[in-house]
Amino acid sequence: MKRRIRRAILLTAGGALLVMLILSAAVLCCALHDLPTDARESVARALLSALPLILITLSLLITLTVLVSRRLAKSIVEPLNKLNLNTPKSNHAYDELAPLLERIGTQQHKLLEQSVELQRKKSEFETATNHMSEGLVLLNEDGVILAINRSAVRLLGITTYCIGIKLTSVCPSTELQELLLRTAGGEHADATLTLSGQAYRLSASPTVTEGRVTGLALLVYDLNEKEKAEKLRQEFTANVSHELKTPLHSISGYAELLAGGMVRPEDVPQFSERIYTETRRLIALVEDIIKLSRLDEGAADTQRENVDLYALANATVQSLSPVAADAGVSLQLQGTGAPLFGIRQFLSIIIYNLCENAIKYNRAGGSVTVSVTNTPEYAVLAVRDTGIGIPEGEQERVFERFYRVDKSHSKSLGGTGLGLSIVKHAAKLHAATIKLHSIPDVGTTVTVYFPK
Repeated sequence: MKRRIRRAILLTAGGALLVMLILSAAVLCCALHDLPTDARESVARALLSALPLILITLSLLITLTVLVSRRLAKSIVEPLNKLNLNTPKSNHAYDELAPLLERIGTQQHKLLEQSVELQRKKSEFETATNHMSEGLVLLNEDGVILAINRSAVRLLGITTYCIGIKLTSVCPSTELQELLLRTAGGEHADATLTLSGQAYRLSASPTVTEGRVTGLALLVYDLNEKEKAEKLRQEFTANVSHELKTPLHSISGYAELLAGGMVRPEDVPQFSERIYTETRRLIALVEDIIKLSRLDEGAADTQRENVDLYALANATVQSLSPVAADAGVSLQLQGTGAPLFGIRQFLSIIIYNLCENAIKYNRAGGSVTVSVTNTPEYAVLAVRDTGIGIPEGEQERVFERFYRVDKSHSKSLGGTGLGLSIVKHAAKLHAATIKLHSIPDVGTTVTVYFPK
């Protein structure tokens, strides 16, 4: 713009000088025409002798014009270069620019509102889709990825940096290509995709605008997880039926003997004690099943709050101290306060179940040490015992439901086989990591890392 202004000034000045020269030449020619020949020659000689002075004067005028044009152009353009387009209405450059700055300010306000609205919708979309167990991929009409949720990233084995890239480029598959081609034609399509030995169900639907396909929505279902969940459900149902049937049969048998008068009077207290023990075991089993059910549902009816893990551990140690004393096991707590945002009830269950197991599977004269550590990233709970330990081949399975390392010993101690499974699910609810270290006949240490 500055160059254009300078050019305009120079052209104007040059034009004015050229016009002056032409007019001067015309006037001079007219004047010379009326003069005698000798006089004209004298004037011509005078003009030729004055020509250098005229050229010097012309050069000075041109130089002065260039300098003035530069300064003038700079003075005109500099206020425009200093315009603050973030706040157009605060500028005071030229009154003539006021309507333009007003429109710029209005457009910027609209763009800001649209940007905030888009960001809000994007956050809502990500919040909704990232909690889906199914994979979701949004594509344009050419099959380029516009959005993808975490489940799709995990199931298809691709990265979140695939936005703007064709899906078939990051996940090459004949079935997928055929599915997208059918959907691009405007029809809903389903297919089964196999990746690395895992089976997935794909369901694609087109987005049609004014009779033209403008995008695709692809849903990915993990058939393996579904089959695994169904298998676990069947196993859990079978185990629950078996575990409930055993104490019920015992209670029914003892009660039948008592009701039939087949028990000697001196044996009645013993039979009553057995019925009471089996009843307590049955109640504990039902309570643990209810806890697991709530954890499987995500404990949606519970509220998170600020909790001190050390204070919860201290309360648990105090409540289990009589049990430890009866078993001949010393129970102690060490560490410092560790603030944590979580569900108090399930945090207490984690501590209680780990401590109870450490006492049950210990030996007389043994010890249980509960420690709580506070780090910048984690609140750490560790329960260490000097008990019977767990064989290396069994350590991966101890967190399974109803799994017992020593079934006879566990049942004699009144265990339900659900304690560590509840610990695992409650820890998962808090995004915590569990590490187990155990040596047979030496002891076991279970450490839980709760992220801040």
